[in-house]
Amino acid sequence: MTSGSFSSIIMELEQEYRDLVCMFYLVLRGMDTIEDDMTIPIDKKIPLLRTFHEKISRKGWIFTENGPDEKDRQLLMEFDVVIEEFLLLPKECQNIITDITKKMGNGMADYIEKTSYDRYSIISIKEFDKYCYYVAGLVGIGINDLFNAIGAAVPPTSKNSKIIISMGLFLQKINILRDFMEDLNENRKYWPKQIWSKYVEEIDELILSENETSSIYCLSEIILNTLLHVIDCLEYLFKVKNGNILIFGFAAKPLIIAYATLALTFKNYNTFTGKNKIKIRKGEAAKLVLQCTDMYEVARLFREYTKVIMKKNNDSSDPNFEQINIACDKILQWCKTNIPDNPKNKKQRSFKNSSILTLLNCRNTLIFFVLSILFFISLQHIINNFRHSII
Repeated sequence: MTSGSFSSIIMELEQEYRDLVCMFYLVLRGMDTIEDDMTIPIDKKIPLLRTFHEKISRKGWIFTENGPDEKDRQLLMEFDVVIEEFLLLPKECQNIITDITKKMGNGMADYIEKTSYDRYSIISIKEFDKYCYYVAGLVGIGINDLFNAIGAAVPPTSKNSKIIISMGLFLQKINILRDFMEDLNENRKYWPKQIWSKYVEEIDELILSENETSSIYCLSEIILNTLLHVIDCLEYLFKVKNGNILIFGFAAKPLIIAYATLALTFKNYNTFTGKNKIKIRKGEAAKLVLQCTDMYEVARLFREYTKVIMKKNNDSSDPNFEQINIACDKILQWCKTNIPDNPKNKKQRSFKNSSILTLLNCRNTLIFFVLSILFFISLQHIINNFRHSII
């Protein structure tokens, strides 16, 4: 019913944190299921979104009017169960979730209203950021507030809202990049006109084979826009690196999986064909999850995928070529300045080198010993022959 990858990451949290995040996720997923359902008339959808924050406290409320193909419709059909659990949360946590749900629902409704009189609800990059703030930036704010409410070692939201929101924008923009064809087929257009209008007359023209080069350049520019959030993501992780290791992993794992997806999406024309959904392999995702053990490893992974992007950025005719390299250089420089090589790795390398030297010394000793034996045997053979010849 819900995201498999995200649910597995939630399950790694301690129960106190896990229950909060699960409840927050299910509430927002329920509202998102209404927003995504194109079978619900706009005049019904908008008031539902604007008042959804009230419904999460109304015992017994369910929603049964989703289209038959809406994948999470069952969640809303049994939403009374979610409400019962929500009402068991501490009041402060209920208030945080209600406040975020209200802001997000109104933001979603604003954009849907705009599409009723404008073909494109997202014109400028500023509007693109604002939409991503409503549907993802607020999620980061909410989770950070919830963790603070129960005493977790996370930075205060008031002083770190910029980087927290930026993390949400980073994750949402990658989803929007990856899901371009799926959204277009449902008549959802989230790419900002300010960018795509440089390359084609209409956004639908990005999928035409004759526009392949222009489409790839357009993709490059939106990826460039997304790269500008990477350092903020690293800054947040840097601030939680010495706290609860499970919370660090909870924050780091989605970010590195998203960055790996971004690297895969870059220069990938499948974005516009819909033939193969752009998604990193399960094995790679599992490996990344296991490697997100500390800030050193996370920084190493960010460097690794940054270099993948730089390697793929090999078309100097792409108008975004230089700026992408600059953005990547800044990421690498941040990592070099703030997160040097893991001292454990240096120790391991030192141990490995000393082990090799020890092995070489042992080998040399063994060779000398064997040669000595051979020399002694040969000498004895010569002496014996010489003695026999005398006799």
